[in-house]
Amino acid sequence: MTISTGNSYLDSLAGKTSTGSTTTQKSNGTLDQTAFLKLMTTQMQTQDPFNPVDNTQMVAQMAQFSSTTGIAEMNASLKSIKSDLASSRVGDAASWIGKAALVQSDTVTSLQDGSFAGNVTLDKDASQVSISLVDGTGKVVYNGKATNVAKGDIPFFWDGKDDAGKAVAGPLKIVVNAKDASAQQMETASAAWTTVNGVQSPASGSTKLVTALGTIDPSDAIQLS
Repeated sequence: MTISTGNSYLDSLAGKTSTGSTTTQKSNGTLDQTAFLKLMTTQMQTQDPFNPVDNTQMVAQMAQFSSTTGIAEMNASLKSIKSDLASSRVGDAASWIGKAALVQSDTVTSLQDGSFAGNVTLDKDASQVSISLVDGTGKVVYNGKATNVAKGDIPFFWDGKDDAGKAVAGPLKIVVNAKDASAQQMETASAAWTTVNGVQSPASGSTKLVTALGTIDPSDAIQLS
């Protein structure tokens, strides 16, 4: 049985029989831009002049191939850019290792020299402020007091040694007691200095700084020292 394609040249090929052995070649089921151009050129060369191929359709399909190729090339470029940015991002973050970062926290850990430091932020003037550091057993190991404190950041620092001169292990809880001019309790925010010990930069995801307070985003660092 012969099925007519409407193209005299293709119909003539369909009517021919081949003798001898036939080699069957598996196709990958895809048609790239080069193969499509070859097919289009061959069809135009062998088309029936009285029944020509619809050029509009061919051009439209060619445009689709060009668009697909462009997207594939753009994806390859974006992957390359992503890889370059990841390398640069790790390099930039790696320069933070060994430095101290100030981050929002109600817990403070010891720095490389064993000291503890941070900030307490007041949103308005305070008549009195008390900043205490409390260990895991509930014992107050440090306490600092001030009166008539202006709003803003109040830094605190403790060398990390008890009365006997021994180093105190952290982490320590930051406890703040602040009262305004009317002796009313005030809300405060605390931040702690922590040492950057390493950098995490997974293939998919954002870069994180590894600190004694846990992993933090570089953008969460208020200050770097």
